[in-house]
Amino acid sequence: MRYLPQWDSIRRHKVPTWYEDEKVGIFIHWGPYSVPAWAPPSAALGDVPDDETWFCNNPYSEWYLNSVRVGRGPTYEHHAATYGADFPYENFVDQWKAERWDPKDWASLFRRAGARYVVPVTKHHDGFCLWNSAYTDYSTCNRGPGRDIIEELAQAVRAEELRLGLYYSGIIDWRFTKQPMFTGYDVRHPDCIGYDYADYAYNQTIELIDRYRPSVLWNDIGWPYKGEPDLPYLFAHYYNTVEEGVVDDRWNELWHDFTTKEYNAGTKTADKKWECCRGLGLSFAYNQAESEEHIISENGLISLLVDTVAWNGNLLINVGPKADGTIPAIQRERLLAMGRWLEQNGEAIYGTRPWSRQQQELPGGATAFFTQSDESVFALIDRPRGGDSTVVLCGMGGFAGRCAPLGTTSADFAEVDGDLVLNLRNVPAESASLAFRLGK
Repeated sequence: MRYLPQWDSIRRHKVPTWYEDEKVGIFIHWGPYSVPAWAPPSAALGDVPDDETWFCNNPYSEWYLNSVRVGRGPTYEHHAATYGADFPYENFVDQWKAERWDPKDWASLFRRAGARYVVPVTKHHDGFCLWNSAYTDYSTCNRGPGRDIIEELAQAVRAEELRLGLYYSGIIDWRFTKQPMFTGYDVRHPDCIGYDYADYAYNQTIELIDRYRPSVLWNDIGWPYKGEPDLPYLFAHYYNTVEEGVVDDRWNELWHDFTTKEYNAGTKTADKKWECCRGLGLSFAYNQAESEEHIISENGLISLLVDTVAWNGNLLINVGPKADGTIPAIQRERLLAMGRWLEQNGEAIYGTRPWSRQQQELPGGATAFFTQSDESVFALIDRPRGGDSTVVLCGMGGFAGRCAPLGTTSADFAEVDGDLVLNLRNVPAESASLAFRLGK
């Protein structure tokens, strides 16, 4: 890529304090794919090879169109049996009615879950837009729900004093390419996408920036290669419009404020800011083929949050609403459980930074994670339910006289041979993650 002086000022942009502090976001995948709402719950991303095995057994129901296009595999077979092999995906657009959608209810739920920012999909890979775009009629304002989903949600989210981010599918729009994608290479190098689509993606992204001023600009997978020279102008416009905005790392590795880890794909690191994104199940969008065994448990969700924050990450946990606009009960339960835990233990999460050590393995299958604020070090003990009532933190005996539990757990603290010994009492049966303020 040729040198452009605009990159100099962009690279001076720093991750804003709010993004370091607020830790928890809600991702939302909702679209025409929520009508068939089907994918095989095969495996989490990162647990299988990046080849045809994944794409013919894709557990992401938002990839329904591509999973049908590949012409074989469980989703294709389900589609042929349920709708007929020649039934076009676009028919789902008009079947998507969102008749029970209440954006205020969603925003209230996200606030009670402890989230501080919300990132809805504005356009996924199927090309259907959820706002009133000047660049296409293929949107929820003209088809399907007949509503400006992003506008209504933006108002509801901000009324709950949550920040609004926006997701956009940059490099992939299946309306511009008819070729099925079988491998990761196909995804990153889609056929038949040239300058026309690069201009379309650029114009729509600028439109979203100007209209909604999103605190997070979350592009997916990559950016049209023909449009790479436009990116310095896009980022400059974004930062000039939203001074404390942040962008992810899915812009052909040309620039980012934070990196991303999706399910088990990607890495976590304590020295640079990153974000973990995943669904509550194995799919981002609602998948009727998933059962409770595929949904992360309440304790598992809290453990994921603790692990992520201790390693300098934010957690962007996804909800997949049904086509009618309701969020499934099991997803609501998981979010509210996280919110109840954060009400009691949020001091060890919000506004913290990584400590000198991130975690310590303990006897009996427990793990201690650590965060710090200006005033305190926090130990978050992730222990098996019904685990030992005595916890030993090696080499941390000096904290013994300055410890206090968060939440309802009680404990006695003692220094033994340089170690910190916690004798736990009143441990809540419903939570395996216990938080303690250790002082400094």
